[in-house]
Amino acid sequence: MDYVYWILIGLSFVLAFAALIFPILPGALFLALGFVLYGIFYSFQPFTPFFIGVEVFLLATLFVVDYFSNLYGVKKRGGSKAAIWGSTIGLLLGPFVIPVAGIIAGPFLGAFIAEMIIGRKSIGEAVKVGFGSVLGFLGGTVAKIIIQVIMIGYFLFVVL
Repeated sequence: MDYVYWILIGLSFVLAFAALIFPILPGALFLALGFVLYGIFYSFQPFTPFFIGVEVFLLATLFVVDYFSNLYGVKKRGGSKAAIWGSTIGLLLGPFVIPVAGIIAGPFLGAFIAEMIIGRKSIGEAVKVGFGSVLGFLGGTVAKIIIQVIMIGYFLFVVL
């Protein structure tokens, strides 16, 4: 049964990384699920208050990075609140509307369209904001990969 347990724990971690490509998936919850599954299958004993504190801090950091990376990318390029909303909507819908390329095209198009329609910016300005959205998303994704690897690495260090 150990193999089945570890496959389920590993699958929850894989789904957490899949959430980087499909942002509608609750990646942070899949990480936490992996920890909870370990506790259910084996023991919660390795989860000291220090361990829980570190993991909760890193989990909160994931949410902060997720929010502020997009905000920073759009604002840095002169985008409006409409562009932030457009980028977020594009990020959620893009991978489903345009498989594979939608993860990049979605935030770009969302910010671009929002700036053109609501922000009433020129095409050049809207393109600049769209690229800012993509750069913010990519920077945030790299940061989230690093944080998730640290979380899983620390978990494995504690339990193995």
